[in-house]
Amino acid sequence: MSGVDARTRVLLEAPIGRTLLRLAIPNVVVMVAQAAVGLIETFFVGKLGNDALAGMALVFPIVMLMQMTSAGAMGGGIASAIARALGAGRREDAQALVLHAVIVALCFGTAFTLALSVGGRWLYAQMGGTGASLEAAISYSHWVFAGAVLVWLFNSLAAVIRGTGNMAVPAKVTVAGVVLVIPLSPLLIFGWGPVPGMGIAGGATALLLYYLFGSVALVVYLRSSRSLLLISFRRAQLRWPMFRDILRVGLVSAIATVCINLSIATATALAGQFGPGAIAGYGTASRLEYLLVPLMFGFGSPLLAMVGTCIGANHKERALRATWVGAAMAFGLAEAIGLLAALFPRPWLLLFGNDPVMLETGTQYLRAVGPFYGFFGVGLVLYFASQGAGRLYWPVVGNLARLAVAGIGGWFVLRGTGQLAPVFAVQGVGLLVYGVVIACAIAGGAWFGRVGWPRTPYALLQRLEKLQRS
Repeated sequence: MSGVDARTRVLLEAPIGRTLLRLAIPNVVVMVAQAAVGLIETFFVGKLGNDALAGMALVFPIVMLMQMTSAGAMGGGIASAIARALGAGRREDAQALVLHAVIVALCFGTAFTLALSVGGRWLYAQMGGTGASLEAAISYSHWVFAGAVLVWLFNSLAAVIRGTGNMAVPAKVTVAGVVLVIPLSPLLIFGWGPVPGMGIAGGATALLLYYLFGSVALVVYLRSSRSLLLISFRRAQLRWPMFRDILRVGLVSAIATVCINLSIATATALAGQFGPGAIAGYGTASRLEYLLVPLMFGFGSPLLAMVGTCIGANHKERALRATWVGAAMAFGLAEAIGLLAALFPRPWLLLFGNDPVMLETGTQYLRAVGPFYGFFGVGLVLYFASQGAGRLYWPVVGNLARLAVAGIGGWFVLRGTGQLAPVFAVQGVGLLVYGVVIACAIAGGAWFGRVGWPRTPYALLQRLEKLQRS
């Protein structure tokens, strides 16, 4: 394969397990660091009291929706389009996709700002926010979504770089940003010396400064000779096929992302019927589930790049093998975290407060849902792999199935028992359904035609060989 960049060649030819681990380790570091920004912010906001913590819990699913849509859904569409273009040897198309990715980020970031500035109060009230907790949510929301464009720009630029197989640069920029946020967040929340305390709005401001400096750093890299692709506005020519290549994966992926966050937002609303303490308890405990998203993104992002590059180069068998290696890694890590959380829930919860209702609600959630985290990890990683393949139908079906089980099932259980513990048990079943549906579909050949189940690995490989010959 003459003319193929060395980094692309690694994705096509190097040993799968070793390559995934080598690419995933810096990516896991970057995702943990990015998640740490939110945890640090929550830790300090918790010092402002239970109403502030409950207010942040109301906004957090929407913030995560924006982050997951920009980094995982549309970011996945960007990385997938670039990886497939490079795998097919279409270097000029990959270069053109960089500017198109920036335009996509600016448009969607503006849409989030407008939507939450107009409808934020109504949304948080529907989720159970009242009184002081609702006002705290409004304050935090107005600040953080005023800078939504910065979040979108940062995640889109990082997706461009990851699409080339480079996981190290986004990792370094994110870790440097965490070092900045650790002192900045408490400074802006509580104030010190001449700097006035901003309360919960200070946490949002620190978060936006993190994305601002990170975006600048990524732009500098993409304008340097070290980058495989360059960002340039000279002789820029926007073409609909470039947008379509991003959006056909990104928009469908966004449906799956919305379902994940709707599942958690629905559970937040159900917990809200038991008061601010229950909201704070569920919101704090479910942060661990949200923490799994960036962790699985750490594995899923290099897997997306490898699968996309292999699909672009017509190496379908290698794409499938890489997918199952990544899924096995994801299950082991996510399940270990879930079991530890179920066995020892209080150390996690005590990081953010000691209110008895908060601790009791959070403990119920982690004990019921934690043992199912492995299936959540598998579903997420297979979702990223499906982005690389450009086949998102079954990940969307899996997410819709989870939402139906968790939302409708949770409502019926709450109505029948009047208790939260059975509601959380249904959330765990939803995670099981999510992972199993997507895994069975891919194992049944969903990427390469109609699903036929059960389909043996040998029969599936035979089918792949016929496709390659055709």
